[in-house]
Amino acid sequence: MLKEELSQIVSNALERAKESGVLDIEEMPNVQIEVPKNRDFGDFSTNVALVLAGAVGKPPREVAQNIVNLIDIEEGFIEKVDIAGAGFINFKIKPSWYQRVIERIHSEGEDYGSSEKHCGESILIEYVSANPNGPITVGSGRGGVIGDVLANLLEAVGYRVYREYYINDALNSLQMQNFGKSLEVRYLQALGQDAKMPEDGYHGEYVIQIAKDIATRDGDKYLQMPKDERVRLFTDMGEAAMLEMQKKDLADIGIIFDNWYSERTLHESGKVAQAIEELKQRGYAYEKDGAVWLKSTAFGDDKDRTLIRSNGQPTYIAADAAYHKDKFDRGFDRLLNVWGPHHHGYIARTKAAAAALGYDPDKLEVLIFQVVRLFSGGELVMMSKRRGDLVPLSELVKEVGRDAARYFLLMRSADSSLDFDLELAKQQSSENPVYYVQYAHARICSILRTAEEEGAVCPDVRSVNLECLTHTSEIELIKKLAEWPEEVERAADLREPHRLTAYATELAAAFHVFYRDCRVLGEEPAITAARLALVKAALITLANVLKMMGVSAPERM
Repeated sequence: MLKEELSQIVSNALERAKESGVLDIEEMPNVQIEVPKNRDFGDFSTNVALVLAGAVGKPPREVAQNIVNLIDIEEGFIEKVDIAGAGFINFKIKPSWYQRVIERIHSEGEDYGSSEKHCGESILIEYVSANPNGPITVGSGRGGVIGDVLANLLEAVGYRVYREYYINDALNSLQMQNFGKSLEVRYLQALGQDAKMPEDGYHGEYVIQIAKDIATRDGDKYLQMPKDERVRLFTDMGEAAMLEMQKKDLADIGIIFDNWYSERTLHESGKVAQAIEELKQRGYAYEKDGAVWLKSTAFGDDKDRTLIRSNGQPTYIAADAAYHKDKFDRGFDRLLNVWGPHHHGYIARTKAAAAALGYDPDKLEVLIFQVVRLFSGGELVMMSKRRGDLVPLSELVKEVGRDAARYFLLMRSADSSLDFDLELAKQQSSENPVYYVQYAHARICSILRTAEEEGAVCPDVRSVNLECLTHTSEIELIKKLAEWPEEVERAADLREPHRLTAYATELAAAFHVFYRDCRVLGEEPAITAARLALVKAALITLANVLKMMGVSAPERM
């Protein structure tokens, strides 16, 4: 990729400067290549001379000149190198290099942007993992979209990716017990019985509906069952109903998992007990005050954590230790968890458990995403699962559509809260970013359809004179197309899938400017052919971007 090549060229010049004694460099700097905000300064720029100046004891511009003197531009893609301002080194790229980008895009097609950088490496990515006691919420949906798109990105750079949902269904879970009790009460009420909801019960309409379905299907067959046995049964039936609903809601927004992993199976199979025993044997679990503790402070945690309470019940961290042991034992090279904001405190203890069990904690990554706030008509929409006025993900998809839901949930960095404007997401105007991007794709399709109708079919790019593409708007569009492979790699490596929405908007904007400034059809045959080749390259790239985000690429709007 171009930035990497430029970085290497500058690094090579620095090595020569060091070896020749021109610059007294003790430690080689990391050469950052950026795109100048003012394109009059060139196509790319680096501030490495400013970074080095203090260390080598020379003015930045003199350092910059020393570096430039050792850059060979006789061969290759660099047309010009100059120095600007306090010591920035600017590069102008030969137009012929950009023209070859079009040939590459046509050649690679759907694979344009993909690489084999991490070929041979495997990664298990766990996301959503909501409790099976309610519908998938908009907040969990954000984690789902982030995880889903991140999985697509990781596959695009060569990883073998495994997508997993962890079902928090342990029977000793207070939340699951309250859910089962709530469902039992609604069942009794559906049969005309006098029953009162528990203090921490779930009041959502979905609980009432599940109970009514059970009463309609099974009648009063559970009335004579002992209460404890009935609550457990209703917990199981409620979980089964909620999992079916959750799977459908996630599928409706395009999220499909390779595996749904039950926490309960960890306990029933003895894996939790085995993990705790192994921690004891390794010297990282001990008994105190009738409980069993993980010596997590040995691995940087702020305090030791309880594995088994004094009442004999295992804690969340006990199950998490067993679960992550199971993940590593399945042979994955890396583990990546996408967790909500309330899980931030679990990172250190989970990594400590992995380290205590003998695994490399650096191979376990945790990405925390922040909350979603829904706004409708400028008013904040409140959400609460227990009060029953939550906004399920399914309602959001129904309200704004799958494409807008995915795009908007992805638009901000995971570590930032997200304000979701429902009215904006439904607008069919350039103010709506997903509409703006999809409209660019539809407009490209319209151009190519019209060209075919007029007999100006896009020819084989190898027979096109791409040197005709010299207009500023043409070059800017090609530059943006050329950035796609690097954008994929950066978004994957930095775990920042939101970068795709910014890139998609910038690419659509570059195309709209090109469309405004450069007539495609009705020009001289050579120009029309070259511009059709460029338009087709833009179509391929924009379709790849939308596919990576899980957003449709409409041909007509």
